[in-house]
Amino acid sequence: MKKVLLIFTRSASGVDGPRAVYDALPSKFQQWKDGLLQAAIKRAQFAVPPMGLMLLSSVEVAGVEQHICDMRFEELPLDEHWDLVGITVHTGLAKTAFAVADEFRKRGVKVVLGGPHVTLFPDSCVEYADAIVLGEADELWRDVLEDFKQNTLKPRYVAMEFPDLSAPRPVSKHALKIHRYFTTNLIQTSRGCPYRCDFCNVYVMNGHTMRHRNIDEVVKEVERFLVDDDRVFFFVDDTVNADVSYAKELFTRLIPYKIRWVGQATPLLGQQPELLEVFAKSGCSGLLLGIEGVTNESNKPHRKFQNMEHTLARNVKAIRKAGICVYGSFIYGLDGDTLETPHAIEEFIAETGVDIPGINILRPIPGTPLFDRLASEGRLMFPKEDIYAFRYSWGQELLCKPKQIAIEDFIESYSALTKRLFTFKHAALRAVKAPCINQAIALFNLSYIHMYGLSRRDLHTQLERLKSEQPEMLTTETPMQFFETKVQV
Repeated sequence: MKKVLLIFTRSASGVDGPRAVYDALPSKFQQWKDGLLQAAIKRAQFAVPPMGLMLLSSVEVAGVEQHICDMRFEELPLDEHWDLVGITVHTGLAKTAFAVADEFRKRGVKVVLGGPHVTLFPDSCVEYADAIVLGEADELWRDVLEDFKQNTLKPRYVAMEFPDLSAPRPVSKHALKIHRYFTTNLIQTSRGCPYRCDFCNVYVMNGHTMRHRNIDEVVKEVERFLVDDDRVFFFVDDTVNADVSYAKELFTRLIPYKIRWVGQATPLLGQQPELLEVFAKSGCSGLLLGIEGVTNESNKPHRKFQNMEHTLARNVKAIRKAGICVYGSFIYGLDGDTLETPHAIEEFIAETGVDIPGINILRPIPGTPLFDRLASEGRLMFPKEDIYAFRYSWGQELLCKPKQIAIEDFIESYSALTKRLFTFKHAALRAVKAPCINQAIALFNLSYIHMYGLSRRDLHTQLERLKSEQPEMLTTETPMQFFETKVQV
């Protein structure tokens, strides 16, 4: 029997941990405090299994048993015997993934790398792996396992086209430790995105055409999942209301099951009354809405045309009126933003009653149109070639220079905004006013008091480094040069 280990890496900061980006090695007391905070953050952040590894571990090949190591919860099992290791690689955590790969390869274990970073930057990965997988791996993983069994592992596996999601693909939870997670009921009904927001990599990775699973298959999966976990369901589609007719039929079918579910949608749901009613009746408790900018001037430079200013607040209020909690995801630092933007965001939150506000800093993701444009404009804060600098962080560092706001003013205004929004008073009020899941709303908002505290601390540390090392970046003019000094993590 061949033993395969699938690994999901974690970050030491942001949503996976409480440490700040710029922290040195913490003291024992800090480690103890971090441990307590990390446990609380995991719970408050609704820690869920890695969907991609759930799918891969569900591929059954005779003579192969697959296991999952989620590094958010456990140490690497380096002392156990493994025949093959597969690692999901995200650009922000690529160095961590490569270090893990090296540890196993030192022990003579074959390593396969896949995921978004490998797909976009394969040449940067080949030296760390025995094989790499490019594209969506649903239909490739079986080939990888079969070839490995036969000792014919190829150096590269490439998905020449997007997988057909309408074909049956049973998802198993056998490799999960169910008790670890807030829920293990992750359901994906579609891939792709019809929109073209320049900062998003969803359509870069999954295409513009919406691909759907067969509704009968999704319903059967819900039935199966309920057998061993009756907790909340998370529909992980990037936009669960993108195809109105499909969503209406699916969630109408799910009404008799009386599940509770959360997902991600566009604010346009507020203008889709029939679908909104079906969502509410089928047990929708909360939705993450990609609001980003609250004005047309903010969104237009980034090709986000689906959120129109004159209907945005009304749509959000309609969703909450239907009894669904709203996580409002905002971005500060868009090209149309000015120093008036924080006030506009704060007013929008107050007017609409957003239950959980998430205040993100514009983040250029390598491989997106935004990244390439900012590189050509000389606005990246790190060299374009140093793609690993563009890691995921909890709004903890500025990765690109705002177009209309000086860096020092931006950091001060962002810090002031998050300090006003995330207080114990606001956490209590949002929890009380939430349409449902009041305890979860409280946990989220309380954890954000800590998380945005880290953000402010790191941003001010970055600002001090800029003043001493790169003062020219603090001018209102955009320098056509990159940072020569890189932050060490």
